[in-house]
Amino acid sequence: MTFHSTFKTMLSAALFLGAAVVAAQADAVDDIKAAGQINVGIFSDFPPFSSASADMSIKGYDVDVAEKIAADLGVKLNLVSVTGQNRIPFLNDKRVDILMSVGFSKERAEVIDFAAAYAPYYIAVIGPAELSVKGKEDLADKTIAVNRGTLEDTSLTEAAPASATIQRFDNYNAVIQAFISGQTQLMVVGNDVGAQVLARQEALKPEQKFQLLTSPSHIGLNKGEDKLKQSVNDTVAKMLADGSLNASSEAWLKTPLNPDNLKD
Repeated sequence: MTFHSTFKTMLSAALFLGAAVVAAQADAVDDIKAAGQINVGIFSDFPPFSSASADMSIKGYDVDVAEKIAADLGVKLNLVSVTGQNRIPFLNDKRVDILMSVGFSKERAEVIDFAAAYAPYYIAVIGPAELSVKGKEDLADKTIAVNRGTLEDTSLTEAAPASATIQRFDNYNAVIQAFISGQTQLMVVGNDVGAQVLARQEALKPEQKFQLLTSPSHIGLNKGEDKLKQSVNDTVAKMLADGSLNASSEAWLKTPLNPDNLKD
């Protein structure tokens, strides 16, 4: 091989590597702004985080945050309905730019990136206001409803004293009915389910007693999208600072936002 051909080969390799570096540094923000909209993957039936309202538009805590992200980017919001099975492939295939309500896990972190936690997700013990329950030890001698085989069930089983009576049901509707009817004194559910009960049972006056487990929700995005990640983080930080995230929590989750619930 001559010096000239060797040099051309080296130059081609350098240009290829340079292009690869540029591609790696490219961010979705430019594409989003060029398109004039951000595509946000969201569960269409996940109240109170996102669900159809009376006019059939999707409303909820997640939508409030997604709307603010779009506004800060200066683009329209396009909500894309996803499922637990297809949402990460949708993200990786760039059919959506970000995903709402993604719990952090080491397995997921291998294929996607995570922006700051923005939504509380926790497992709570809920009971009537008149019943004093402040911690795990107060579960002694209480009857407690829980959905069989769930994370709530595992957490309650680990926490409850031996004298507690755990009644396991096959779905959340049965858990709620057991609690509302007085079949059990307490119930253990995620704050998504709990918020619906807190909002609708005025006569019973239920309240959150304490939390068994906290695992906040993040906004998921593809790896290498540093500008987009920073933009999302900035929006969440502003919403925390100006009180709008707390307002969404009170409106949709029926409880003030506790910043400690945004810590993994």
